[in-house]
Amino acid sequence: MEWLRLEQWSPYICGAGIGILSWLSFLLSDKPLGTSTSYVRTAGMIERLFRGDRVLKREFFQKVPPTVDWQWMLVLGIVIGAFLSSMLSGQARLEWVPEPWLTAFGAAVGPRLIVAFVGGALLGLGARWADGCTSGHGISGTMQLAISSWVASICFFAGGIAVATLLYAALAG
Repeated sequence: MEWLRLEQWSPYICGAGIGILSWLSFLLSDKPLGTSTSYVRTAGMIERLFRGDRVLKREFFQKVPPTVDWQWMLVLGIVIGAFLSSMLSGQARLEWVPEPWLTAFGAAVGPRLIVAFVGGALLGLGARWADGCTSGHGISGTMQLAISSWVASICFFAGGIAVATLLYAALAG
């Protein structure tokens, strides 16, 4: 069990594990892997706390009720698994400002909040617009040879490369 304590796992083994998990998801629940809808469900559950059952009358929430489902539990499992992995590898630490950000932009809270909010909003908008996220399209959809998932996955990679290039230029410059 020493492999659980490694700082970095093999991407090949992890990829194979995700593929097997995807197969099991289809086999046992007849559903593809995906996570983005669970965030919308969570927003609906939070809104329901403040506005009551009026939320359930919305057209979207009639198709996708704001409840805890298997996908919501998958996201919870990802968070718990990441925490356990960081603890077992000895890499867990509280870090208020990541070093690359601190070096390039300083420790001011305002810019970090703005970037985090805008980035999160763009990710959420993109996932809803694409009708899925990187796991839904990139893993499950491409595995089913869905053209829309291949197009979405190519766009995910292109966008990731463009943003990484811009960030690298900002951090290096």
